[in-house]
Amino acid sequence: MSLSVTELHVPPPSCPDAALLALRPTIAIASATGNATPANFLRYTLWPLLKLQNETILAVVADFMLAHHADKQRQLTELMTCNLKLRYISIGVVSDLLTTAERSYHRQHCAHLNRRLLELSLRQVQCQVGTVVNASVA
Repeated sequence: MSLSVTELHVPPPSCPDAALLALRPTIAIASATGNATPANFLRYTLWPLLKLQNETILAVVADFMLAHHADKQRQLTELMTCNLKLRYISIGVVSDLLTTAERSYHRQHCAHLNRRLLELSLRQVQCQVGTVVNASVA
């Protein structure tokens, strides 16, 4: 089987993933079967979910900044790279939206996918550092 990028359709209500898929917008996804590569899975599945969860990730990081009295970009980067709890929560915010098949594929490649997901999360938060710092001060 080759990698296919298709529009995601909501499965029949009897499928356990139906409620999950109804919560997230229709996105082009990489099939989690066949010759799917981690890079394509990251690009077509995890990246759109990361963008979808942008506000949630920013809020979580702002809460951590408040709890750890961090207030500058350098401290933000330190917090996101060194705090295991924040790293795991950042991964969880995105991976909670994976369907059963996507989660299975994610588990097979979790070391690589999680590392890249954390890099993308850090970059995304750094690009919006003003929003995060303002939210952590408020």
